[in-house]
Amino acid sequence: MNVISTKLSGLYIIEPDVHGDNRGFFMESYHRAKLAEEGIDVLFVQDNHSLSEETGVLRGLHYQLNPRAQTKLVRVVSGAIYDVAVDIRKNSSTFGQWVGVTLSAANKRQLLVPQGFAHGFCTTEPQTQVLYKVDEYYSPSHDRGILWNDPAIGIDWPTSNPILSDKDRRHPLLRDAEINF
Repeated sequence: MNVISTKLSGLYIIEPDVHGDNRGFFMESYHRAKLAEEGIDVLFVQDNHSLSEETGVLRGLHYQLNPRAQTKLVRVVSGAIYDVAVDIRKNSSTFGQWVGVTLSAANKRQLLVPQGFAHGFCTTEPQTQVLYKVDEYYSPSHDRGILWNDPAIGIDWPTSNPILSDKDRRHPLLRDAEINF
C-alpha cells in the first residue's frame, strides 16, 4: 500500500497493492493495520454506495459538523470521478484550499478525507459507482454543505454545467457556511 501526502495536512491519496493475472486482479481495498502503520488509525462504522448514471453529476460539497464529523475513505468501483476535498478547519494555514484527484475503477486510487474537510466529486464517466467508508454515522441535524462553485475556493471542476441535486444547488458560500472545526 502506498500512502501519498497532499498539500493539505491529513488528506491522503492511497494506492492499494494490486495483484493481477490473466483472471483479473485482487487487492485489499482496506487494511486497518497497514493504514495505522502509516499513522492513519480510523475506525470506520458505515459504508456508502452511490451510482451516478451520467457524466457531469456533481455531489457536494458535503460535511458534518462536530461532534458528528466524518472521515471518509473514497474509491470508485466503476467509472471515474474528479474527487475534491476542501480544508474548512478555521485555524488551518490551508483553510479554504482544495485538492482534486481523479479516482477511477482503472487506477484503483482512494482518497482519505479527514474530519474538517468538505468533500465532493464530479463524475467523468457514465454509470459511475462510488463506495466510501465513514467513521461516523450519517446525522441529518449535523449535515452541512458549501456551494460547489464558490469563487473564493475556485475549484477547477471538469464541467461548468453539472447535474446537481436541489440540496447541492442551495448550499451557502464558504464565508456564510456553519463550520465548527
